[in-house]
Amino acid sequence: MNKLIFLPCCLLSAAAISATPVYQPIGSAFTLSSAPNQRALSTSLSNPAAPYLMINQQEDDSFRFGILGPVSIGVEMGDVSDLVDQTDKLEDLVDASYSSVASAQVALDQANAIINDIGETAYVKTSLGMQIPFMPVIYKTSDKGAFMLDASLSAVALGNVLSDEIRIVGTDLTTDSSFIARTATDLQVGFGYSQSVWENSNGMLVAGAKANVHQLSVGRAVASLSDDSSEVSDAISDSLSDDAVSSSGVGIDIGAVWVSNNYQVGITLANINEPEFDNALFNTSCLSESCAAAARLIASGMLKETDKYIMEMQTTADFAVSTEDKKVTLGVSYDVNDVKDVVGDDYQWAAMSVSYFGDSNIIPGIRGGYRKNMAGTELDYASFGVTLFKRFNVDLAVALDKVKDEDGDEIPRGGFLALSYDSAF
Repeated sequence: MNKLIFLPCCLLSAAAISATPVYQPIGSAFTLSSAPNQRALSTSLSNPAAPYLMINQQEDDSFRFGILGPVSIGVEMGDVSDLVDQTDKLEDLVDASYSSVASAQVALDQANAIINDIGETAYVKTSLGMQIPFMPVIYKTSDKGAFMLDASLSAVALGNVLSDEIRIVGTDLTTDSSFIARTATDLQVGFGYSQSVWENSNGMLVAGAKANVHQLSVGRAVASLSDDSSEVSDAISDSLSDDAVSSSGVGIDIGAVWVSNNYQVGITLANINEPEFDNALFNTSCLSESCAAAARLIASGMLKETDKYIMEMQTTADFAVSTEDKKVTLGVSYDVNDVKDVVGDDYQWAAMSVSYFGDSNIIPGIRGGYRKNMAGTELDYASFGVTLFKRFNVDLAVALDKVKDEDGDEIPRGGFLALSYDSAF
């Protein structure tokens, strides 16, 4: 049963093949909310109308582009405080020999209590993200339309224990409780266009659209706690690599921003066409105990699977107020509905931030933010970022909920770190 402690390492290895978590902002956008900020290039990825605002209106600029990054890494976890102690106790109970059904029943009650607790609280989710170098690239034409090319790699991996009852067979204990691993990697290339469509003395309305081409690879794996035929890390990594499925699709985003001197209001409709992708199924055809356990869990309805993943439409509203020179900005954004990511977690972000971006190469830009997932884990994050030399960005977010690690020390349930270097406003 000590296999449980290998799960985080196994998932990190699986996710490390590429990188940006679906439905999670990347780079300084994690701190700044989804409201477009002219001085933060990563916010141009949220609303398709935002690229138009990223080129300096007062200067004769035509291009703006990323250089390196953002590169980000994130981790979320459930309560793993006494995971090793719990699994040690469970191992002793399952591996023990009992002289009678009555004594096995006593051990069964204790083991079921442990496995139910582990299954409800123990999970690890990792994400890695990066923009392709020099992306995004924004070009504003002479008639003031803005074209955008964006390319990124993304990966997410989720591992948890699915707890089934532990049963008595003869005088031995057995169970279909299993490790469940879900991974996805996404190569995304986006093509967008935005333009001012109406102006008056109070401001202007900018509209935009973007097509995102996705090459999505999805993996699923089951490793039974009762399967001693191989190491769990090997079983999961082999299954994820051998049984993964890939498919491609195009998601269409549209958005608009009303911009005035000191405020702006925006709306984004992402994936309005709700593209479908092939989803990996759990392997039930091999001869191992893990495949047999997977088949039984699916038949009982405990393990649900589908051969399609739908990238659901999500609507986001954003609002920002700023000084006229855009150096100081207060931004908020809210996802109107929740959506599932490819590993089955729900996301609906509410975020707010305050930022300062100056014109000096010496005085750093600073920003702070708060965001909460209104669905799924319902975790909230405090975030902070700095911009050095007007180009180098460092952002850190920490979950406000805490758990205890194996040593009993309190640690945040999640954290994200992002680094980038891009062209200045």
